[in-house]
Amino acid sequence: MTGEIQTLEKTPTWAVATVCLVLVTISIIIEHMIYLTGKWLKSNNKKTLFEALEKIKSELMLLGFISLLLTVGKATITDICISKSLADNWLPCSRKDIEEMDARNHGENEANIHRKLMSFVASNITESRRILSAATSGDKCQAQGKVPFLSSDALHELHMFIFSLAVFHVVCSIITLAFGRAKMKEWKAWEIETQTMEYQYTNDPERFRLARDTTFGQRHLSVWSKSTILVWTVGFMRQFVMSVPKVDYMTLRHGFVMAHLSPNSQTSFDFHKYINRSLEDDFKLVVGISPPIWFLAVLFLLFSTNSWKSYLWLPFIPLIIVLLVGTKLQVVITKMGLRIQERGAVVKGTPLVEPTNDLFWFNRPHLLLYLIHFVLFQNAFQLAFFAWSGYEFGAKSCFHKNKADFGIKISMGVFVLILCSYVTLPLYALVTQMGSTMKPTVFNDQVVEALHKWHQKAKRQVKLNHNSTSTTPGSSRPSTPSHSRPNITSNHSAQLVSRFNDTPFEPRSPVGSLHGATSSVANDGTVIDQHKIDVDSMEFSFEQYIELQI
Repeated sequence: MTGEIQTLEKTPTWAVATVCLVLVTISIIIEHMIYLTGKWLKSNNKKTLFEALEKIKSELMLLGFISLLLTVGKATITDICISKSLADNWLPCSRKDIEEMDARNHGENEANIHRKLMSFVASNITESRRILSAATSGDKCQAQGKVPFLSSDALHELHMFIFSLAVFHVVCSIITLAFGRAKMKEWKAWEIETQTMEYQYTNDPERFRLARDTTFGQRHLSVWSKSTILVWTVGFMRQFVMSVPKVDYMTLRHGFVMAHLSPNSQTSFDFHKYINRSLEDDFKLVVGISPPIWFLAVLFLLFSTNSWKSYLWLPFIPLIIVLLVGTKLQVVITKMGLRIQERGAVVKGTPLVEPTNDLFWFNRPHLLLYLIHFVLFQNAFQLAFFAWSGYEFGAKSCFHKNKADFGIKISMGVFVLILCSYVTLPLYALVTQMGSTMKPTVFNDQVVEALHKWHQKAKRQVKLNHNSTSTTPGSSRPSTPSHSRPNITSNHSAQLVSRFNDTPFEPRSPVGSLHGATSSVANDGTVIDQHKIDVDSMEFSFEQYIELQI
């Protein structure tokens, strides 16, 4: 019976049932934990984080499909044979390292090798058992003077690595968000300070000062700010020392409120809460693994060869990108300060920065989020590869032969994780609000729901007006000018609906102006009568509600 394959026909049912029970129990526990987490997020109005959780669930489903495909296609893949010369190219370990490792492990694995040889001899006795054995593909290819395209063991190891990569990416993303928000909690005290009388007195809007004499000007308007090279150099250094000081937060907050909201929102608008909601909304992208990211993972695997010396340059890619992103964000703040000075040497009240997209690469502030997403994934790839190779092959593997490789991967991975969590992510959350448009997260969930209901009613009314206009005979209309207003109504309503279709909202559109615009439409009998768009006051009159809840 030595070497005989033990199929389910020869396996005790209690063993099969026990394994199934354990697997099903673990799966149910994990599924229930995810359900409870989602329920808690919904009950606490964490809609964006709930959507991020749904993205994680979709990634787990994708892992399930990958696992299924690897299991189903295992026999087909292992039956593919390639030449030995082709198999000797692009090896992760050099041929010399492989031979040394085999010689070192020869004595330790002598008993195991003897068992495999006995199994091989026994499998030759019965042809049917030989076909079912684990060495089938190897024997088949060996008979042709070739080697398997991917062995059964290699498929299993690849399966484990893909699973490890997805888990490490999700875990690193969650850790980064948690640490970043912990850092941003320090800003809450600054936000509360904006509601005090002392802040209003210090930032008297009627006081004139030289731009360079303000606290913001002293930080950003110096001799070095006249040189582009020095601006980038100082921006690089500031990532490590007070990346977001109080003066920058207060100035950017003031610029955002003046650009997008009404001036009387200075004390009522919670900018800190808005930043947190925006960051949670962006987290939906970061926590997922998009097709381009999976393609990059394939490229990383391709270039993880001995000949490319990937351990010398691959771990530094996320470090370079995260430092570049952080420097760019600091430069954006400095350039906004320089534009204040360009408008005039004297400022009235708090220095007013003007949010605009042209300060960012390709006029796209959101591009920085994709770079952060890539950094987190690449960093997770390095950590997952290190943990997986150590678990599968041990510390004596050729993957860990080079001590420099070990030190670089661990140190770079931890450093990038800390830098991205405590510096880059909070800085990104603040500075990217200085784009030309504000995000829909400026409204909380209740206001968004009310806007959505009004939007749907407006669209239905426009459609009804259009249908009623098209079905009314032209000959039955009097030729008086007053009856041409339904067309104006439809056009005006369509413009109003398109305003809400084009999100994020346009700059310099105060929150209070939203109610004012709709009120003018609703109250102006020449444009929209009350019976044409029936919106309850409790559902639409939320100007004061926005002031209190945003």
